[in-house]
Amino acid sequence: MTTTGLDEFALLDETWRAVTPDAARRMLIAAAHAFAEKGYHATTTRDIASLAGMSPAAVYIHYRSKEELLFNISLLGHETSLALLNGIEGGDAAQRLRTAVSAFAGWHAEFHTTARVVQYELGALTPEHHAEVAELRRQIEQRMRSFIADGVAEGVFDVGDLKGATLAVLSLCIDVARWYQPGGRRTPDEIGALYADLVLRMVRPAG
Repeated sequence: MTTTGLDEFALLDETWRAVTPDAARRMLIAAAHAFAEKGYHATTTRDIASLAGMSPAAVYIHYRSKEELLFNISLLGHETSLALLNGIEGGDAAQRLRTAVSAFAGWHAEFHTTARVVQYELGALTPEHHAEVAELRRQIEQRMRSFIADGVAEGVFDVGDLKGATLAVLSLCIDVARWYQPGGRRTPDEIGALYADLVLRMVRPAG
């Protein structure tokens, strides 16, 4: 998954290729970076347009409001991370959980700018948009919980509180977006591998 050396603008341009036309995608990517840097409320449409290399009026050609930009970023981010988890199959329960945690934590490192917006700006969404994103978050939680539950059912994990353990695993992975900086000591893949190892140690029986 790692694409070391590529700017996240390029990563998002490729990942969000389905967003058309190009100007709409550029605006979305610019908004993600602006929101991550300044926060949603401190960012203006002029900031976004400037970063995208367009006029402020161009924002409203593709999006009705700044909030709609945030909603689209949140939707794309959650759909992408959910697709990562839904694509994991095969192997035993421990291997599936290892792959899930590695992918989820690694995504929050590689796409740290988007992930910061996705995870920490939810409060700025309208109630209707928040409800739609909350449903995706519920599915992400349910999917991660299923990986842990499989291990419990197979007798390889010892987890007394399945819901609490799932929340702990998700929180561990999500927090990567808060502190990760490119060029650090570990790559996104290395962070994913480290976190996967930590989680497996956490859920396996003691002794």
